[in-house]
Amino acid sequence: MALVPSPQWLDSGNNAWQLAAATFVGLQSIPGLTVLYGGIVKKKWAINSAFMAFYAFASVLVVWILFDYNMAFGPQWFPFLGTPGLATSATFTTGQAIIPAAASGMPPLTFPMATLIFFQFVFAAITVIILAGSVLGRMNFTAWMIFCPVWMTLVYTVGAFSIWGGGWLAAMGVADWNGFNGGDPYFANANAGAAVLNTNTCTAVALLVWTLMDKMAYGKPSVLGAVNGMIAGLVAITPGAGYVDGVGAIIIGIVAGIIPWLAMNKLQKASFMMKVDDTLSVLSTHGVAGLTGGLLTGILANPAMLLYIGTDKEAPGVNVTGLLYGNAPQLLLQAEGAAFIIVYNVIMTFIILKVISFIVPLRMDEATLKVGDDAVHGETAYAIGVEGE
Repeated sequence: MALVPSPQWLDSGNNAWQLAAATFVGLQSIPGLTVLYGGIVKKKWAINSAFMAFYAFASVLVVWILFDYNMAFGPQWFPFLGTPGLATSATFTTGQAIIPAAASGMPPLTFPMATLIFFQFVFAAITVIILAGSVLGRMNFTAWMIFCPVWMTLVYTVGAFSIWGGGWLAAMGVADWNGFNGGDPYFANANAGAAVLNTNTCTAVALLVWTLMDKMAYGKPSVLGAVNGMIAGLVAITPGAGYVDGVGAIIIGIVAGIIPWLAMNKLQKASFMMKVDDTLSVLSTHGVAGLTGGLLTGILANPAMLLYIGTDKEAPGVNVTGLLYGNAPQLLLQAEGAAFIIVYNVIMTFIILKVISFIVPLRMDEATLKVGDDAVHGETAYAIGVEGE
């Protein structure tokens, strides 16, 4: 009896690429952001900051496979939400991947659901870990334990389904693939290669521009500034990585090195912002950068950057055309999509935090803030092998 390793619909190259692309993003969280957070905060918060990152990663994965994946990418329940359901059965995870509400806009996928579930999970997880950057050394760890799975379920899934799962924003024509790693075309095709190149180009430009801004403003180049520029570039290119050409990536990189820099160094230091306790200026490097990139996609998206190639005149291919190439409404669509995501996230996040505050304090007390890790976890960073010193 002859055996084959996989069904005919599975393309091993596409499956390998999706798994590799997903793993790269996973590594940005564990150990990437875990090490970054633990390495740039004060020593007394190294354990707490790293712990917040990998707790988020673990807790999000659990709720993701229990019900959140299908809320974000499953069959439509509402125009903004998929139907909750387990993503655990052998039949489901080894069957052919499909995003039901978005299937008409893409070729049949050639890898299993397990690959798609994991690929989308790593973006979900890194989003929560990024949020941690704004509350490091501030937030009560118990409150964080509650916040991560609740926010993922009530906030992230709505935005994910609305844009990437085939929901109402996608139907309107809002353009945002949810990643910058080349895996979002779902095929190891030419657009995937372009997305990887654009991502690195934009990030490099943003790093250099941010460094120049630091040099001009403060007289010294800053390594933390360079890291912030790199992050801002990664965030800004995310919506348009596969939609803009090389010049577009450079332009986004320049803007990502200027606008978020101004937001961090001017706006967030203004007197009216003094009460906003944003540890790593996530508002600037992610919020402002993401909004900037999304809007610039509406301007710079090049119709020659085909996401999927058409086979005849009736199916010319799938692309996005920005304002620069004659499609002014795309910029308005990008703004409308951004407005919904911002407003919904702000309102729901406020509600979630308010409810959690009735259960446990959101912020650590002053005594704990003075001590740090030892008060929260009974442990101290960099302490192994230094007894008696």
